[in-house]
Amino acid sequence: IPLQVLTIATAPYPDQRPGTSGLRKRVSVFQSRRNYLHNFVQSIFSSIDLRDRQGSTVVVGGDGRFFNRTAIEVIVQMAAANGVGRLIIGHHGIMSTPAVSCVIRKHKAIGGIVLTASHNPGGPDGDFGIRFNTANGGPAQEAVTSKIFQISRTIEEFAICPGLRVDLTTLGRQTFDLENKFKPFTVEIVDSVESYANLLRNIFDFAALKELLSGENRIKIRLDAMHGVVGPYVRRILCEELGCPASSAINCVPMEDFGGQHPDPNPTYAVDLVESMREGQYDFGAAFDGDGDRNMVLGKHGFFVTPSDSVAVIADNIFCIPYFQQTGVRGFARSMPTSAALDRVARATKIELYETPTGWKFFGNLMDAGRLSLCGEESFGTGGDHIREKDGLWAVLAWLSILANRRQSVEEIVKNHWLKYGRNYFTRYDYENVDIDAACEMMEDVEIMIADKSFLKQRFAVEDKVYQVEKADNFEYTDPVDRYSISTSALPANPKLHMICAGLFSLQGLRIIFSDGSRIIYRLSGTGRAGATVRIYIDSYEKELLFEDTQVMLASLATIALKISQLHHRTGRSGPSVIT
Repeated sequence: IPLQVLTIATAPYPDQRPGTSGLRKRVSVFQSRRNYLHNFVQSIFSSIDLRDRQGSTVVVGGDGRFFNRTAIEVIVQMAAANGVGRLIIGHHGIMSTPAVSCVIRKHKAIGGIVLTASHNPGGPDGDFGIRFNTANGGPAQEAVTSKIFQISRTIEEFAICPGLRVDLTTLGRQTFDLENKFKPFTVEIVDSVESYANLLRNIFDFAALKELLSGENRIKIRLDAMHGVVGPYVRRILCEELGCPASSAINCVPMEDFGGQHPDPNPTYAVDLVESMREGQYDFGAAFDGDGDRNMVLGKHGFFVTPSDSVAVIADNIFCIPYFQQTGVRGFARSMPTSAALDRVARATKIELYETPTGWKFFGNLMDAGRLSLCGEESFGTGGDHIREKDGLWAVLAWLSILANRRQSVEEIVKNHWLKYGRNYFTRYDYENVDIDAACEMMEDVEIMIADKSFLKQRFAVEDKVYQVEKADNFEYTDPVDRYSISTSALPANPKLHMICAGLFSLQGLRIIFSDGSRIIYRLSGTGRAGATVRIYIDSYEKELLFEDTQVMLASLATIALKISQLHHRTGRSGPSVIT
């Protein structure tokens, strides 16, 4: 009997504006508000032209966090009712964000729905997120997310096939007949790892990596999946295929609450990895976030590689990766807050460098135009043009390829890089859950201050150091592909924060650049779970190699940053929530 398709009346919600990483809310919001998920899913489908949607292929995958399976059931029922011809879903509903991008591109899908709140906590009291990726495999551009939001503000009904049930546990094809549909609706449950693993096999020299990891002179590594989606990928690719001992991989079983952890791969939250690396028995360590697109790299004794240095080192050794030997290198890019370490490699190699706003979609646009091969963000994201997402496991294999080629330790490679190019000391202070009004007022006052002509050439002295302002602005970006000037695309999804900030200042960041090249950047993040997240980025370059602690080296600039913003006084905070 054909399954019935229903049209259900609904009412709009005002707060479904996708942020830089889609619609991200506490789980309780999705659970308690009637049709909250349904409204947003319908808005996604309605944003796609009916002629393109009919009979199309859509990919669905999530990081396995709480509410993932419930959401997939709704998406399947609504996709069928909205004319989608085929869904490709990861086994058990789990698929890493890089793998979703890979599968979209492989199967020429019209797009994909990614269910993740990335590095935010999971579980019933945690966060849940839903995001639409377009046909290039990357996050939807501003025009698409704006259209989704506008539809969500006026939605009156949604289409659903409530009787449709899919078995996520069984690999293979399932077909369903729907009333008033000429062709059956198809759902394919696929191996979440294989397509992505095959892509990596065509990028890296797996024979050389296997020799590095399991040969006679093998190195010992430690990989922490933080109970996120990347666990099965680590076990299949690194352990089973490349020969790492199973004990090398920890926290590899995906859990709905990430084992009670905060699945954010940085020294603050990846404590298990940091402590085990400090003991000195492992040569290389890495951690991954909830959906597998971020990574942290550590060397022996816990030597920390900043994300800014990581992408610069990969760039300087890019031809250790066979893929780039074949394709060449079209360009490098970094997000504006990321340190300028990559700039120095680009300048030395005469390769074009792009400085973009925060958000992987800006990199994707450059990649689609054939202008970009390697990019990175200070927020532990690194990737190449093989997909249109940052890719944690790709970054780790890139590092292992460098180790296999150079036969040096992580610390030796990084310190030799500093000897060659000088060192960018970089840190980020996160002030989380700050009062929205206080955060926006502070940002507005800072912008007014730096816009005053008298601010230029102003000197700031801390102990024996003096910094003179050479440039101060509100960062704007003109896309070199479509020449579209971006000024507000990073405004946060939080409706109150968005309304307060819109028209006042760009959320890309307020920049203060000193005569020696040092930078202070203030930015409001669009991905926080509640309130506002104020971020201060500090970047300072030293030509002469000094093995000093980063926080010690940047203490003077940090003092200046706090003095200019009066952040502690304005927000009532005595210090940052997280320092990276």
